Amino acid sequence: MTSSKPDNTNLSQPDTLSYRDAGVDLDAGNALIDNIKPYAKRTMRPEVLGGIGGFGALFELSNKYQNPILVSGTDGVGTKLKLAFQLNQHATIGIDLVAMSVNDILVQGAEPLFFLDYFACGKLDIATATAVVSGIASGCEQAGCALIGGETAEMPGMYPTDEYDLAGFAVGAVEKKDLITGRTICAGDQVIGLASSGAHSNGYSLIRKIIANNDCDLSLDLDGKSLADTIMMPTRIYVKPLLELMKKLPVKGLAHITGGGLIENLPRILPEHLTASLQKDSWHTPALFAWLQQQGNVTDNEMQRVFNCGIGMTLIVAADQVDQAMEILRNAGETVWQIGSIKPRQPGELATAIT
Repeated sequence: MTSSKPDNTNLSQPDTLSYRDAGVDLDAGNALIDNIKPYAKRTMRPEVLGGIGGFGALFELSNKYQNPILVSGTDGVGTKLKLAFQLNQHATIGIDLVAMSVNDILVQGAEPLFFLDYFACGKLDIATATAVVSGIASGCEQAGCALIGGETAEMPGMYPTDEYDLAGFAVGAVEKKDLITGRTICAGDQVIGLASSGAHSNGYSLIRKIIANNDCDLSLDLDGKSLADTIMMPTRIYVKPLLELMKKLPVKGLAHITGGGLIENLPRILPEHLTASLQKDSWHTPALFAWLQQQGNVTDNEMQRVFNCGIGMTLIVAADQVDQAMEILRNAGETVWQIGSIKPRQPGELATAIT
């Protein structure tokens, strides 16, 4: 009886697999890091220790603070990203990302110190990612904070081709004695509104619905700008003018007007026994909002709850300091209006009333 061994000479060997074969390009990720280093470098502050690329970002809290309180905020850009994809406009969406967090921590009196971002995609496009991060760096420069780190995640199958998601995280500091809580707000105080640059980063699901339902031409002219440029206008960053104001005058309260509009954001800083009485004719409402309301047949109340309607930030000061506060802000380049006053709240009355 003759024994034989199996002949494996005709069995094919499997091909060698790499991470790139699975959809992740490590070289592209490294190239992106090299691309964004110059942008991050522009945002550096003396307190930053080390640079981009380490496992953790290091920040030494300045000794100018005696009793510092750290204030943190995190946010995204929402469905405004969908329009960025559609219009292939990625250079300013990073400004929106920074603005949403730094404006939030500013309302408690905090100076933004540093910012981190999270960029996630299915397949990394270096040019697109570089444009986004350059916008993030621009936003950090406007806010005076350092872009000290972040994460780029390439996850095949998680996102459609040519799409990505963004999140940001900001940390600031304020002296404990200077923390703005709204507790000193009283009847007779006045409300100052700072102009928004547009819809900022809120209400974009409704904006997109209105555009789709009406098959709108995005080249349509609105006050000298195309509809596309108008709806993609980056969120205004109010940090430097308001920090300068706070050095000169006591500010009793600040509210960043995001989702919920004036109706829902102002009450977040008011004592329960008070109401903000606002006059809608006291400020200029940009043409974008009138267009959206007309095209979408949107009610006044819905407009006021979804959009900022022209006011991106509000501050509350004593009546005898209104003129000085407005002069300081105008000298800093802001467009401002006295838009209302604080009054005792009656039973059943709304915390913010716009008449």
